[in-house]
Amino acid sequence: MSEGPPRERMLLRSLLAGLLIVVVTAGATATKLFAEIDDYVPPPDSGPPIVPAKDLEQTKPGKPQTLLLLGSDRRWIDKQNGDQARSDTMMLVRLNADEDATTVMSIPRDLRVEIPGYGMDKMNNAYALGGAALTVKTIRALTQIRIHHVVNVHFGGFREAVNALGCFYVDVDRRYYHSNEGVPIGQRYAEIDVPAGYQRLCGQDALDYVRFRHADNDLVRAARQQDFLRSAKDQISTSSLIGDSKRLARIFARNSETDRALSTRRGFFRLLKLALFSSERPVRQIEFPATFTQAPQGEAFVEYLDAAPGDIAEAVDKFMHGGGDEQEKARTRSGGARKPRPATLEGLVEKGEMVDARSVGRTVARRAKRRNRLGVPLRFPAYLTQNGRYGEQQNPRVYRLRDRAGNPHWAYRLTLVESVVEGAYYGVQGTTWRTPPLLAHPSAVRRVDGKRLELFRSGKRLRFVAWRTRTGAYWVSNTLTMKLRDDQMLALAASLTSGRGASK
Repeated sequence: MSEGPPRERMLLRSLLAGLLIVVVTAGATATKLFAEIDDYVPPPDSGPPIVPAKDLEQTKPGKPQTLLLLGSDRRWIDKQNGDQARSDTMMLVRLNADEDATTVMSIPRDLRVEIPGYGMDKMNNAYALGGAALTVKTIRALTQIRIHHVVNVHFGGFREAVNALGCFYVDVDRRYYHSNEGVPIGQRYAEIDVPAGYQRLCGQDALDYVRFRHADNDLVRAARQQDFLRSAKDQISTSSLIGDSKRLARIFARNSETDRALSTRRGFFRLLKLALFSSERPVRQIEFPATFTQAPQGEAFVEYLDAAPGDIAEAVDKFMHGGGDEQEKARTRSGGARKPRPATLEGLVEKGEMVDARSVGRTVARRAKRRNRLGVPLRFPAYLTQNGRYGEQQNPRVYRLRDRAGNPHWAYRLTLVESVVEGAYYGVQGTTWRTPPLLAHPSAVRRVDGKRLELFRSGKRLRFVAWRTRTGAYWVSNTLTMKLRDDQMLALAASLTSGRGASK
């Protein structure tokens, strides 16, 4: 089915909402930014509020607050031609100066819920039926979370905002490609050509990447959004925040609408003050516990996401209290993970149930054009997960990667398929750039068979495991939905080899 313009634009408006989180959690330097934004805080909308004040929770200054960020195709009150507006993404953000992290939890758009007054339906239809106000009621009935503020974002300025913030380096898990050339009109969807590998995404490429919908399920799309958001937050510079503050303020002002209290200077700066207190804390993503299911609709079955009440309650408890378990919080407060017990590659391979892949790895490595000019050995994992296999297109990809100063670095990417059905791809990256932004802040360090591995966590799971040499850097990337266990990630990274002298 072809996706019309409104549907193609929904996801990006939700991503601009994510950039709002980036701005308010960017660190102490945001103080100057907020001072300059003062002149651009819009006056209260003279029209009807997007959510009645009685449906939102009131709180005292400095107390914890929960925000609902909506990404919609357009203003619900401006529906045209009888076509229903929908909210593509609903993201809850918890700011609490007493906790060690700002928590973020996305409510899946395809989640099957009880919409007050309308019965069972997909979550995103709450916005179509009653705008932000009904969405707030639906989320509160589902989670029992009391919402203090609502921000509804339209992404008309997404490309401009990404470029104003300096663009972002992103670890792209696989090649995203589609061309409508020769494709019947009824089967066309948004064109895209973003290759696999670590790269800097600007304007149109960033837009294409985050709005990709074809062949992805709701959970993978949400994970890709969150991964983009984390990358953006880690890379925003002081100069881009302060130097482009007025431009950013205008972009956000014309592409968002808020509840009535937040559109006043008093309400706006009350929230920003709380955000500043929380700005030095990490952003912790809380996974919503949804699974795929089917429900009858007439004579057919419709695919939904479903979640058990007990699982929702557990996720909400983490969201409200900084996320993670007490052991994880203790490690964060102490400045890192506890000292790990020694491990060997042999033990990790056994524990991770890995399979020998040296023969196929050497075959794939020989495909690489210009491999002799890479500047670093092209290394591949000697062991793969049981379901892992090399992708067929542009594998490996050898290319030039430029840093922010414009200096070129050689790079290569190996793409591994864990599950096409689940959209699960992991990868191996190598580059002569030893200090890319992705490797700036490791969570911990672990030694395995003489290799000093740097660990990068996202919540409880390892997102990246890196190994630096004198001439470059290598890392293994988990799937967007964190399908690989820690022992598997460590085994992949510890077994990286150029194949010389390897048996089989």
